[in-house]
Amino acid sequence: MKPIKPKRRTKTIAIISIIFLLLISSIIPIKLAIAYAQAPQPQAILILGGGRGREEFAAKFAKNYPNLDLWLSSGIDDEDAEVVFQKAGIPEERVHLDRRATDTVTNFTTLVDDFNNLKIQHTYLITGDFHMPRARAIAAFVFGSRSIFTTPITVPTKNPRESWLRILRDCGRSILWIATGQTGAAPSPEEDEDTGS
Repeated sequence: MKPIKPKRRTKTIAIISIIFLLLISSIIPIKLAIAYAQAPQPQAILILGGGRGREEFAAKFAKNYPNLDLWLSSGIDDEDAEVVFQKAGIPEERVHLDRRATDTVTNFTTLVDDFNNLKIQHTYLITGDFHMPRARAIAAFVFGSRSIFTTPITVPTKNPRESWLRILRDCGRSILWIATGQTGAAPSPEEDEDTGS
């Protein structure tokens, strides 16, 4: 058997990658549509860590949905979060603090299996307005690959919108996670400081 030439190998890898991307991009919208049809109302509230403002907003928002549990995904050891929810009168058993995330992509990859195990197919997604486009893009890939739909709820801020480059980078990392289970190198804290994780 003849060895594959480098140019041919590169072409083969490129074709396989394109087929994989087309397959993912066609299957995920179908999974999201099915998830929404099966669970048209959100079953949980997911808050992406990034400061007290998001937590306070989420605590007020959660009062309107007393049957929904709150999941705060934050990589920082934020003891103040518990105080915010306690002061708002949110029962402790409704609040789930998850500190496994190191950045926005891992906000989703660390919780997706937990939500699947709990049969959660639809969540509210709470984050800052400047951060929502990136969060929704990642959610579409990561949560979408496991049939979890998200309804965005934005927290108003004065922060400038994130660049498309960051969104594309994290979409690529999300696709890498779907393909390999790995998210790639985590960005430095300065690069992803907006999430608090």
